[in-house]
Amino acid sequence: MGKMRTLKKGSNNAKLGFRITRSRWKGKRLYSLTLTERETCPRSCHHWDDCYGNNMPFAHRFSTEGLMDVLEDDIASLLKQHKDGIVIRLHVLGDFYSGEYIQFWWRMLTTHRKLCIFGYTGHEEDSFLGEQVSRLNWYKDRCVIRFSRSKESTSEHLYAAEEGFEGKHFVCPEQTGKMPSCADCGLCWEAPNTVKFLSH
Repeated sequence: MGKMRTLKKGSNNAKLGFRITRSRWKGKRLYSLTLTERETCPRSCHHWDDCYGNNMPFAHRFSTEGLMDVLEDDIASLLKQHKDGIVIRLHVLGDFYSGEYIQFWWRMLTTHRKLCIFGYTGHEEDSFLGEQVSRLNWYKDRCVIRFSRSKESTSEHLYAAEEGFEGKHFVCPEQTGKMPSCADCGLCWEAPNTVKFLSH
């Protein structure tokens, strides 16, 4: 298999992990995509000023120029390698930057039944792009995108809250040491409640 041009093994990030060991995605392999923070993010993101990308000067951010064509090739290649399928963490840094990009992920989910994606977005739920992101979650068994808002999750939207949130939630088990990695947990794509992240 050729070298991946856009997707990184989750094992390159101790927080993420690589082989999913529990949840309905068990057995799949975890990869991540990193874009350029702020350049691809909405100003509505509640981490605009304190993005943890501020502390990641050496992270490899991928340009959006020609991104989708290369991503499509990388996804197809990985799915040939991993017969149980893959999970892609969107986005370690960055966000859904255009309607065309969101439609790309819709097409990938439609085309590849062993592809799963999860992540977070700073878009407002009722914004133009936020509503399109919500539609990705119609693939509820294979796509979970949480909105970065300190709100209680509903049947319509799942949320990821800041540390001060006091509504119904669970705290990220990886951050508290209860789980070694996302791949060993799975609550962000399984649990119906808001996930609360500790300040970084």
